Amino acid sequence: MSEEMLIRHCAPTLAGIKTGSLFSCPCRSQKEIQNEVRRLNRVLAPKGIRVLPLRYFKQRALIYLYRPSHLERDLSDGCACALLKQYGYSFENSQRCVVQLVNRLRTCSGFPHEIGLFLGYPPEDVQGFIDNKACHCKCIGCWKVYGDEEKARQTFNRYKKCTETYFAQWSQGTAVERLAVAV
Repeated sequence: MSEEMLIRHCAPTLAGIKTGSLFSCPCRSQKEIQNEVRRLNRVLAPKGIRVLPLRYFKQRALIYLYRPSHLERDLSDGCACALLKQYGYSFENSQRCVVQLVNRLRTCSGFPHEIGLFLGYPPEDVQGFIDNKACHCKCIGCWKVYGDEEKARQTFNRYKKCTETYFAQWSQGTAVERLAVAV
């Protein structure tokens, strides 16, 4: 997994303005990815960021980079809790929910749509996506919007600007661990 991939896919999470990011990367071996994840966790954990490989499939790894404190806040929302309960999550704490998400990803044939909650998407948009079977949304950006379109567009613009800024800084030699903000 390259630093460029981290910047392109995770800049808003590194900056502390997004709960989590998800991306797929080439994986020659699980051991190689696990070593890279351990290295990243050593440098990013002091900034309040965790990196997890969620699933391996056909020489690719699905990587989740997130801020546990933000996830705890997001999943304590009543709508988020209700949605997670519909899918069998027992909300003891957010870390337990991450373990249950990993199990769902590894055992389900499809993709669990509640994953949007783990990325910081508004619960009403995650519920709308599920209820409408990904159709009839108001707009599309980082996710499909079923709720507050104006707020979502503002968020999409913030994420885009953040990614552009972080990529420019990284291209000029700033290390990922320096770009990661402690919050």
